[in-house]
Formats: sequence, structure tokens, C-alpha cells
Amino acid sequence: MIKRQINPEVENALRNNIPVVALESTIITHGMPYPENLNMVHDVEKIIRANNAVPATIAILNGVIKIGLTKNEVKSLSETKDVLKISRSDLAAALTCGKTGATTVSATMILAANAKLKVFATGGVGGVHLDAEKTFDISADLQELAQTPVTVISAGPKAILDLPKTLEVLETLGVPVITYDQDELPAFWSRSSGLKSPIRMNSAQEIARSHLIREALEIPGGQLVANPIPRNAEISFQEILPIIKKANLEAKKEMVSDKNLTPFLLDKIYKLTKGESLKANIELVKNNADLACKIASCLIEEAKKI
Repeated sequence: MIKRQINPEVENALRNNIPVVALESTIITHGMPYPENLNMVHDVEKIIRANNAVPATIAILNGVIKIGLTKNEVKSLSETKDVLKISRSDLAAALTCGKTGATTVSATMILAANAKLKVFATGGVGGVHLDAEKTFDISADLQELAQTPVTVISAGPKAILDLPKTLEVLETLGVPVITYDQDELPAFWSRSSGLKSPIRMNSAQEIARSHLIREALEIPGGQLVANPIPRNAEISFQEILPIIKKANLEAKKEMVSDKNLTPFLLDKIYKLTKGESLKANIELVKNNADLACKIASCLIEEAKKI
């Protein structure tokens, strides 16, 4: 009933205890324009292979779950317009109807866990949108983190969100928010958000051990790792905040909501920063992929000690 194809390279890695890093596909179709999206995937995959790990970009193609897209499949997806954005809610429907779509953080987590992948690198995760007390616009990513056992490496929640409320919801759901090597929560394009991180860990080994201890205790859900963007690539929070506010005002005027909101805001911010937000986005994804490889390697080594 469920059609799934695991790339032979990924299958071989899983069989032989080689680290595998899952990657989402909405960052290709909804997060970046062509050809920057295609170049980003190639660069990220090079980084992962340079770390002696295997990349596994996840998507749905013609009703088939793909765990590890080929170069041709990535190229085709990067050039295609109006691709479905698949989350937890419509994952089964997309498979039932034979659709093609890019997987969000929540759908990627589900499919990664189903394929026995434990580490997933992305850009930023969704969360509580501004004015959520009126709109109830809260990303499915948060609930997914509470129930699917994958460690997600991001640059923190996207800065377009209500960050204090996002942290509060994550705490309520029992999701560990681990900031890598600093005390302050990063905010996607910015290293600082003004918010203290709930947990700090200074090594990939600690993060891997935490994942394994959660497994041993049978605690459901995953971990959110907030990995600060490299200093030379960041846009300061003070600089980006008024731009985010302006983009949100335009979204309200045009009555953009639901799944269309985040891509709309990212596009507006890209234009308002004259492309600087995209450059920062690409660098933070690369940085997250590098840390994800280290965590995936440590997971294999630490599991041998149990």
C-alpha cells in the first residue's frame, strides 16, 4: 500500500552503521529561489560526505516516498513551481492520490523516523506565529518534535515567529531545546535573540548521549538543537527585526495565512535585505549539516557503549 524507495547509498549506510543525515525538501521548493536552491543542496551534500556521512533528502514523488533523492530528482524538484508543501496533516493524502510534494519539518521527521534515521539537519523550525492568540497559527513542527524520535539540528526557530511563545509551547510539550555552545537562543539569521536557552550543550557527543538516554527511558519525541549561525554570516537581530515587522504587515494587508505565510515572509525579507537573508540562510544550513554529521557519528559510537 505504501510505496517507499530508499536510495541504495542510504540503505548501505544504514546496514553498515555509517552516519546518515536526513534533509527536508521544502527548503528547496519553498525556501529558496532557483538556482540557489540547487546549489545549496549540492553544497550541503558535499559537506555531509566530507564528514564521512551520507545525505538523505526526503520528498514525495508521484506518490512514492523517497529517502535520499538522486541528483536528477533534486534538480527536477528545484526547477518545478507550485510543488505541494506536505506536512503531517496531508502526508497520507498525498501518498493516496499519487501526488508530488516537498516535505516540511514535520513530514520529514515522520518519514526519517520510519526509515530508522535519527538525525535531521534543516534551516529553522516553525513555531508560534505572531498574533497566534487570534489566528491560532502554530506550526505542526512543534507537535512533531513532541512525538517523533528524531534529533533536529536547526539555527533555532525562524526569526519571523513569536519566539517567547514558541519556547513556551516547546516547554509545555516537553521538547528539549538544546543550544549548541552558547547560553542564548539563536534566532535563525541571528546568533542572539535576547532569550536564554533552556539547555546548553557544548559537544556533539553530549547531544548524542541525550538522544540515546531519552530512548532508553522511552520518552517519546525528539530533540531540537539550536545551532548558532556562523558569526561572519549573521544578520544581527536588531537589524533584521524591523524588516520582519514590515514583512508581517505586508502579509496582513494581503491576507496571507496558513502554509503560504512562511514562504511569503521569507520572500519579502529576501527582497527587503537585497538578498542578504538568502546568503545567511545558505550558510546556516551548511553549518547545521556539519553539526548534524558530528551528532550522527557520535550516536553510532555512543550506542556501542550501551
